[in-house]
Amino acid sequence: MSSTKLYPRTALVLLTALNLLNYIDRSVLFAVQPLVQKEFHLTNIQVGYLTSAFLVFYMVAAPFTGPLADRYSRKLIIVLGAVFWSGLTLLTAVTHSYLALLIRHTLVGIGEATFVTIAPTFVADLYPEQKRGRILGVFYLAIPVGTAAGYLLGGNLGATYGWRFPFYVAAAPGFLLALAILFIPEPERGQFDSLEQTPERSSLGGLATNPAFWTATLGMAMMTFALGGLQVWMPTFLSQARGYSLQSANLLFGGIIVVDGTVASLAGGWLGDYLLRRNQSAYYSVSAVSMALGVPLMILALFARGPVMLPAMAAAAFLLLFNTSPLNAAVINSVGAPIRATAIAVNIFVIHLLGDVPSPTLMGFIADRRSLQLSFVAPVIAMVFSSAILFYGMRFAPAVRIPDSGAAGASAG
Repeated sequence: MSSTKLYPRTALVLLTALNLLNYIDRSVLFAVQPLVQKEFHLTNIQVGYLTSAFLVFYMVAAPFTGPLADRYSRKLIIVLGAVFWSGLTLLTAVTHSYLALLIRHTLVGIGEATFVTIAPTFVADLYPEQKRGRILGVFYLAIPVGTAAGYLLGGNLGATYGWRFPFYVAAAPGFLLALAILFIPEPERGQFDSLEQTPERSSLGGLATNPAFWTATLGMAMMTFALGGLQVWMPTFLSQARGYSLQSANLLFGGIIVVDGTVASLAGGWLGDYLLRRNQSAYYSVSAVSMALGVPLMILALFARGPVMLPAMAAAAFLLLFNTSPLNAAVINSVGAPIRATAIAVNIFVIHLLGDVPSPTLMGFIADRRSLQLSFVAPVIAMVFSSAILFYGMRFAPAVRIPDSGAAGASAG
C-alpha cells in the first residue's frame, strides 16, 4: 500500500482511538455513579451536577480552542490536551470528596474540549466532502463503542475493585496515543473543499447568519439533550425501576449502545453519502427521518414492561445514534476551512448549552420530585424538536459538487 493511501488511514485510526478513550472516560462515571452516590451520600441532582459541570467547562473551553486551531498547529493542541486529560484521569486516586470529584470533572472537560473541537477538522481535511459521512462514521464510532466500553469497564471493575479503579485503566493509553499522533503530518486546511468560500461560509460575521450551520447545530443540540440524559440515567433506571442489578443494567445498556451505535454510525454515514449524490439535503433528511421514527419507539421502551421493552429500547437507540455521522458531516460541510474549527467550537458550545448540560440535572430534578421514569419524558420531547428543526434545515443544505467516477477514484487516496 502506498504511503499516500496509508497516511490518511493511519491518521484516522489514531484520532478515532483517542476519541474512543475520550468517551470511555466520560461514561465510566455513568456506570459507577450509584457507587459514588452511596459513598458521598448524594442526591440525584448532585449526581447530575457532576456531568453538567464537566460539560459546562467543556463547552466554555471550546470557543477558546477553536480560534487557536484555525491559526496554529492543530496536532500540537490535540497532543497537549490528551496528555492533560489523561493525567487528570489518573489523579482520580486522590478524589475522596464530592468537591474533589467535581473539580476533576471540570478540568477534564477543559482538556477534552481541545480534542473534540479540533479533531473533526483534521479528519475533514483528510478526505473530500462527498466521503465525509462515511469517514466521520468511523471517527464517531468512538461515541457508542467508547460509551459502551465505559459502561462495561465501570460495571465490571467498579463492582469488584471500587469505583476509582476503572479510571486508571482508561487513562494510560491516552499518553501513548498522544505520542503517536506527534509523528503524523498535519493535512493542508481545506485541501479537498469544493464549495465556494462565500462570506457566509468563511467569516465569523457570516457564520452568525448561516442557516445551514444553525439548523444542523440546533437539531444536534436537541439530539444531544436526549442522548445525554439517556446515557446518564438509563443504567440507574434499569436497576431502580426495572429490577436489574447494577452490573447487569450496565452490561445490558452498554451492549445495546455498542452494537446499535457501531452499525448505526457506519450505516448513517454511508446512507448520507449515498443519497448526497441525488439530493444535497441528504445529511439533514436522513437525520430528521430517523429521529422522528425513534420517538414512538423510545416512548414504548421507557414506559412498557415485559418482553417488548428491550427490543423497543434497542430500536430506539439505533435510530437515535443513526444521526451521528450525517449530522456532523452537515456541520462540517456548512462552513469553509478558514473558520471550520471556530464553527465547530460554536457548535460544541451550543449543543452542550442546550443539550447534555441541562438534561442530566433536569432529569435528576424531576426524579427527586416525581419519579425517575417520568423524567424520561424530557428526552422524548427533545427528539421531536430535533426532527422538526432538521426537516426545516433541509432547504439550506449546501450544494456539494460530486466529482465523476474518475475524479472520485483519483481523490480516494
